[in-house]
Amino acid sequence: MLGSRKEGSHEEKKRSAPAVFFHAVSQRVHLRRGYVIVSLMKKRFVDERHWIGEDEMLDLVAIAQSSPGPIAVNGAIVVGYKLAGLAGALTAAVATVIPPFVIIALVSYFYQLFRDNAVVSRVLSGMQAGVGAVIASVVWDMGVDIARQKSVSSMLIMAAAFVLSCVCKVNVVYIVLGCIALGTARTLLGRRKAG
Repeated sequence: MLGSRKEGSHEEKKRSAPAVFFHAVSQRVHLRRGYVIVSLMKKRFVDERHWIGEDEMLDLVAIAQSSPGPIAVNGAIVVGYKLAGLAGALTAAVATVIPPFVIIALVSYFYQLFRDNAVVSRVLSGMQAGVGAVIASVVWDMGVDIARQKSVSSMLIMAAAFVLSCVCKVNVVYIVLGCIALGTARTLLGRRKAG
């Protein structure tokens, strides 16, 4: 389990933040993403380096999966925290984001060079339709999941976010911040009632 450690085991030794940074960057440079990164992290930290036990790695992956956001970043954060504390978590988060950021910056640079090309322009127009379909699919799936939970408060938050965004034209950043505040309040109230 996550909290149980054997005396003298490899799990007790903390690693340096630079070591965590190097390993997190090297995983992302391989352009691994999604759940593929989990097997790479296991290979690196459990099988090769023996920095984490296999059971503990499974626990860390479960924590990463249950957190919102990309599994690659969440996995790096929990493994970084396990290996080097808060400094390791922060270092792993930054290191995991740097390679995709650099790649997107390069793509953006070349986009500026080719955006006026008629062929590239048509391809990008076609891609917009595909992106719209993917977003609609994700929204539908998430909406169905919320409806299945039969949580009135979740449905009200979803409906309010839609109305604020589409009808009232409120900036999405403010809607996300409001949802964060509501989610935090719901969690704290739920804990207070339970405890």
